[in-house]
Order: sequence, then structure tokens, then C-alpha cells
Amino acid sequence: MSTSKTKDKYQIAVVPGDGIGQEVMKATIDVLDSLDIDFEYVYGEAGDECLEKNGTALPDETLDIIRQSDACLFGAAGETAADVIVKIRQEMKMFANLRPVKAYPHTNSLSDEIDFMIVRENTEGMYIADEEKYTDEGAIARRIITREAERRIIDYAFKYAVENNKSKVTAVHKANVLKKTDGLFKEIFYEVAEDYPDIATEDFYVDATAMYLITQPESFEVIVTTNLFGDILSDEGAGLVGGLGLIPSANIGLDGALFEPVHGSAPDIAGKGIANPIAMMLSAVMMLRYLGENDAADKFDAAILKLLNDANTLTGDLGGNASTMDVAGEVIKNINGE
Repeated sequence: MSTSKTKDKYQIAVVPGDGIGQEVMKATIDVLDSLDIDFEYVYGEAGDECLEKNGTALPDETLDIIRQSDACLFGAAGETAADVIVKIRQEMKMFANLRPVKAYPHTNSLSDEIDFMIVRENTEGMYIADEEKYTDEGAIARRIITREAERRIIDYAFKYAVENNKSKVTAVHKANVLKKTDGLFKEIFYEVAEDYPDIATEDFYVDATAMYLITQPESFEVIVTTNLFGDILSDEGAGLVGGLGLIPSANIGLDGALFEPVHGSAPDIAGKGIANPIAMMLSAVMMLRYLGENDAADKFDAAILKLLNDANTLTGDLGGNASTMDVAGEVIKNINGE
């Protein structure tokens, strides 16, 4: 997923959003500032508070900032999430959503061997607002699957496997019921697989996959699937490894990329300074790899791993009593070798 490039200075769009998004973003920016990289942060508004203040959840100015930046860090959105993050993905043609599911120490993971990536198609499927409408009888949503978009995401999944030393790609669908749309997805999967003879392939129905994630999560390496299924399975994946506070994500397109934690705005704990910032931090690690700053990404990642191994500075969701900024301070100490 790296752009294989480095620059003297990066412009990063920073969109903290709502609730704990603002708190975990500050913690993450503090850590990024401890690295030997020159970042210029340009802040944009989005989310529930932005809607109340400006009459729109996603101002054009924020979209422009994202377009003009090397990458975007996004915190969280509340009730306006569909009007914000989905719109950004579509406006910026961010077709690939990457959600790693990885076991870390002291996080109540189902297995210590869990380490797989969910590659989710981001632009079609069920998540197209204009294709949902009320009818006289109730409401209807149209599911869209195109050859171009599905071939693109499936090829991306295989390329990811090759570049990250993964040996198998699993397609997830419901082709026994959705015979035309998911039937096409499955057909394209095996067409693309012919271009990658060294990568093993398999496909499962989404309901079976939901079970296999519980019974044999270690068997997965790269999962590729459509929009709705990927959304659901990635939250199940979070449950395997200790919760949403540990799951980062990336949205990758031809013209830009956005990195965000999978968790929401968590209004019940917002403003208390106790939110777990690790998912946001891991999202920043993914951003560094996208920018080609792999040494810095390795250093940041190792500092987080040390914090989790030491288990002395954990937030409440992981059984500790540390604050959000306590975690940031400890990660910075680890980066500096203190």
C-alpha cells in the first residue's frame, strides 16, 4: 500500500471530527511530532459539531484540504458518519478500505496468532445513498456490483498479499443467494487469481466466514469482500483481538488516502480523557507506510508494541487506568529510547 516515496515535507490533512476523535487525534499528532519527519498539518472540520455550527457535516473547504494533502488523518464522526466518511471515500475515489486484525499482548485476544487483513471494496455494494429510497410499501435499497470496481479491489488484495509476504487470499461472498451480484464477484475473483499463481485461493460464504473467524481465525491471511460484508466482518475481527480501540484502517484511492480508527465518536466517554488512542496511532503507522516512511513506521509500531508488552500504561478498555495522553507520553518515551 506504500507509495514508495519520501519527501522533505508532507502536508497532512487533519480532521479530528467528533467526540473522542479530537482526543485521540491530539495524542497521535504529539507522537508524530516526536519522529524525525517534517509534517505540515492543515486542519479541517467535519461531523456532528460541524453540522450544527456550519449547516453542513462536510464543508467543501475540508474536501479541498484533503485533496491538496499527501494524506489525511481522520478521527471520528457521530451521527453524520455516512455524510462525512462515506462521502469523502466516494468524492476522493478511495476504492480500497484496509482493516488489519492483529493480536497484541495484554488485549484479551482470542488467539495470539491472529494476523490478517480485510480488504473491503469501498465505492459500491449497498453503501450508495442515492440508491436507497422510500416507496409506498416501505423502502428499498439497490445493490451495485460492477466488473471494474470488483476487479480493481480483488487485484489490490492479491497485490497486497504479494507485497506483504502473504500466501493466501480468501474471497467472501453470498453467491448461493445473491447469484448474480455475488456470483459475479466470485467469478472475477478466480479470473484475477490466475494472474497470481503463487498465491493460494479459497472462497467462503459470509455467514460461514463469520463462524470461521471465531473457530479458526489463525487460518486467514488476506480477506477480500464487498462493502457491507467487509464492514461487518471487520467489527467482528475487532472483537477477536480486544475491541475497536485496537483496529486502525486505511482508505486508499488513485488520488489520495485517508487513515482512521474503526471506532466511532464514543460520546459516553468523550471529554473525559480516557479514550484509547492506539487505533488512531496504528492508523498513523499505516499512513507512514503509505508515504514510504517505513523506518518511522517501524519505530512507531515498535513503541506501541512495547507499551502493550509492558502493560503499565493501558487505558480502561484494556484493564488499566491510564489517560489518553499518558499513552501518548509513554509511546514517545519508547520512541526516544527512554
